[in-house]
Amino acid sequence: MNEPHPSRRPRPERITGPRHLFAAAGFSIAGLRRLWAETAFRHQLLAFCAVIGVLTLLEASMGDYVTAFILFMVLVAVEALNTAIECIVDHISPDWAEFARDAKDLGSLAVLCIMLCYGAFLVSVAHTYFLTAH
Repeated sequence: MNEPHPSRRPRPERITGPRHLFAAAGFSIAGLRRLWAETAFRHQLLAFCAVIGVLTLLEASMGDYVTAFILFMVLVAVEALNTAIECIVDHISPDWAEFARDAKDLGSLAVLCIMLCYGAFLVSVAHTYFLTAH
């Protein structure tokens, strides 16, 4: 009578040594594939392309491009964590629950904070551009 639940599988064997590096890269690629399924992430990637275009129009410095890339990577990381929270919450609580709403709202707030930082950065670059030569 103690048969495992059909959706549960035994834990995979732990990978150690140099093989762990390749396994970790594979896990990251799998995470990126999962994140690609999120519309918000695809919109963020499109917005990043637009940001690069705006930086080009504003004759931004290399430092500005690096900052934009770093902010985008932070946004990707926070979006991935937000998606992970949503996956766990949906699994734990398929029905509506206040804790589930709170967890999802807090994850969304974290993403919004990074996007606001991105916006402030762009305003700063534009401000510098219009003050200096144009």
